[in-house]
Amino acid sequence: MRRLSAFLSRLWPDSLFARLALILFAGLAVAHTLSFTLTVTERNRATMDVMMGYIHREVISSVALLDLLPAEERPQWLPRLARNSYRFILGPGESGGTPDAELSRRAAASISEAIGRDYPLSVNAVPGERERLQVHLNLSDGTPLTIDLMPMRGLPLSNWLPYVLGAQLAILLACCWLAVRVATRPLRTLADAADALGPDLRPVAVSEEGPSEVRRAARAFNAMQRRIAAYIDERIRILGAISHDLQTPITRMRLRVDLMDDDNSQDRLREDLLELEDMAKEGLQYARAMHGEREAACVVDLDNQLDSLVLDYTDCGAAVVLAGRAGAPLRTRPKALRRILNNLAGNALKFAGYAELVVARNADGGVVIRVLDRGPGIPEDMLEAVFEPFFRLESSRNRATGGSGLGLAIARQLAVSIGATLTLHRRSEGGLEARLVLPAVCP
Repeated sequence: MRRLSAFLSRLWPDSLFARLALILFAGLAVAHTLSFTLTVTERNRATMDVMMGYIHREVISSVALLDLLPAEERPQWLPRLARNSYRFILGPGESGGTPDAELSRRAAASISEAIGRDYPLSVNAVPGERERLQVHLNLSDGTPLTIDLMPMRGLPLSNWLPYVLGAQLAILLACCWLAVRVATRPLRTLADAADALGPDLRPVAVSEEGPSEVRRAARAFNAMQRRIAAYIDERIRILGAISHDLQTPITRMRLRVDLMDDDNSQDRLREDLLELEDMAKEGLQYARAMHGEREAACVVDLDNQLDSLVLDYTDCGAAVVLAGRAGAPLRTRPKALRRILNNLAGNALKFAGYAELVVARNADGGVVIRVLDRGPGIPEDMLEAVFEPFFRLESSRNRATGGSGLGLAIARQLAVSIGATLTLHRRSEGGLEARLVLPAVCP
């Protein structure tokens, strides 16, 4: 039973569109089949009733005519009196059992009712593939007469009927497809709008048109997006206000630290204040990277931008080198891209003292930028966890080496906002690789 259930579950479609279409088409096809079956059954029954009445009248007149004709003329009349469903035989006929089929019983009863009072008769079924029976009687002069019947169950179906039925099923299938498509289109629209709600959580309005249920769902979805956007904007304002207000007491504390006589305590407090200030600033930057307003995408000469980035580092004496060329302009958000690369290169310099940027085109027309270092690297099981906000490694990359645990989180959010993917990989020769894959066109 479990295997059967598992097999049926695999056959069951996964999408709502396919499920509704299958259920609707199967229901209509079954109803159509039952309707056709009942119509054909009723048609055959009506045809059989007409045939029984026809046999009733014809047999009476045919037997009466044969009884009145001279014996030598009777054989000549037999072909004239024959019909599609019966014929007359001058003779005892064939023997057999009692008719058990419903149609044979009705035919026998009809003939018995027609001539049974005037001519004693007997009825038997004739063995064979087709339903057949014979009625045996004697004419008034003692001549045996056999009525050989082959009852017809109904009129034959037309040759074009299967084509009509096929066309009807095709129309049903098309109507089911159209009905389900219309019914599920609002769900697809809502799903697209939800997918379009990117990391900045800026609302994408859904058209409030269509049936009343669809309009109501669209209005509710749009209202939900507006509430989310308002909540996020309020949170950013609160974070900005906190960060701004923290600057004043931090500045006062730094002034007071500068007036301290204990140099050892002074240095430690100054470092703590700087770290507190950096955390406040980076917390605000993370919120803006995740929910702030988007930068407009434009066509960027990526090679020039990378050259400028590397020159800025080398002018400051940092060991940053560039290898490879993009070879063609790219449509992206230049400020967001530069900030991502600054974060990645800054991490490499901070923890390894060296950064190498390797650029190459991929098969999809996008660009792959790899930032390589020769540092201690990151454990394999931590490569994804370091993208979490405020996450720090306890070994090499911890608070003692600087940073607030937000640099990679900001870089990942910015990468998502420009449609790119950012991942970390351990290098076989030692160190870490930060791989940024840029799409051909920024969303």
